[in-house]
Amino acid sequence: MRQPATIKDVAQIAGCGVASVSRVLNNTGPASAEMRDRVMAAVNELDFQFSEVGRSLQSSTTRTIGCVVPSIANPVYADAVQGAQDVFLPAGYQTLLICTNYDAEIETQAIRTLIAKHVDGLVLTVSDPETSEALAFIESRQVPHCLLFNMAPTNHTSWSVHDQAAAGRVADAFAENNHERTGFLALKFLSSDRARQRYNGFVEGCARNGMRKPALLEIDESNEDLTDLLGAFLQDNPGITGIFASNDFLALAAIRSARELSLDVPGDLSIVGFDGIGFGSMVMPSLATIVTDPRMLGGGAGETVLSMINGTAAPQTPSPDQTFHFRAGGSLVPLVAESKDDGKVAAFPPSSNPTRKISKSNRRDQNET
Repeated sequence: MRQPATIKDVAQIAGCGVASVSRVLNNTGPASAEMRDRVMAAVNELDFQFSEVGRSLQSSTTRTIGCVVPSIANPVYADAVQGAQDVFLPAGYQTLLICTNYDAEIETQAIRTLIAKHVDGLVLTVSDPETSEALAFIESRQVPHCLLFNMAPTNHTSWSVHDQAAAGRVADAFAENNHERTGFLALKFLSSDRARQRYNGFVEGCARNGMRKPALLEIDESNEDLTDLLGAFLQDNPGITGIFASNDFLALAAIRSARELSLDVPGDLSIVGFDGIGFGSMVMPSLATIVTDPRMLGGGAGETVLSMINGTAAPQTPSPDQTFHFRAGGSLVPLVAESKDDGKVAAFPPSSNPTRKISKSNRRDQNET
């Protein structure tokens, strides 16, 4: 097998010194047009490839940016990573991606691994920036970085959705549709500070609208037993007519589980998500949700990291009202009058009550008449 060509081989064929070849290939110094032509001809003849290791040793930069997110199974994180990469590639940086599966230990190890590989910067989502060992390690090594989706602690920058304000808007939507008793479905708060902030915003929004405090159901990242958990939750909290899920994936899973429990969505239970993934508008019923722009957030985080590396002015983070909007959908409908009885909502599960089904049938007949 032929040995890979070296920069000395290129210099020999081009009839010049190694330094001249380096200046041409790195574009770091003067070289005549004739010299550049000879060097590039030699490069093509030998199929010469620059050693990135050698380039890194010379320039003290690897031209790589680490990107750490909980998962790319959720399109929100995949879109954000794409947004960051769209910024890094034109600037000559490659992206190294690691998914942490919402695990703080994996998160810390991922950061240590990337820093050991001498990445030039980091874009990352952590479980909780206030307690993150990974974030503390980044600070100790003074690596340029920007948080993504997390609420920024003091002296940090983050491109994120204003989760509390957005969740408050969901409470408004439930109130506008006459729902008084609601629940909140989320990943365990230790795994996601975003879920905790959305819950707090939802609680505040419900109080502002004169609604009852929402009941809370926290689950692990795997939702294989969601149907059983949801059934028990509704049995323990009779009268709930609406559920706010902390992301669209959970909302769609909750719709599936509700159907397995013989509940009609939205007839028996309205469900609202968060993120605005495209698939949510393609299902039946379409998903009511908070729509965000993860690609914009990822791109902003990427530009922020590059500004730190280059010593240029950082881009302005968006105002809270620019980070989300509510999208109505078929999964949220007004609470019908028959669901109320002296201010109390019928107990779970309403669909199992044959008199309710007869009532629905009678209403349809009357409407047709």
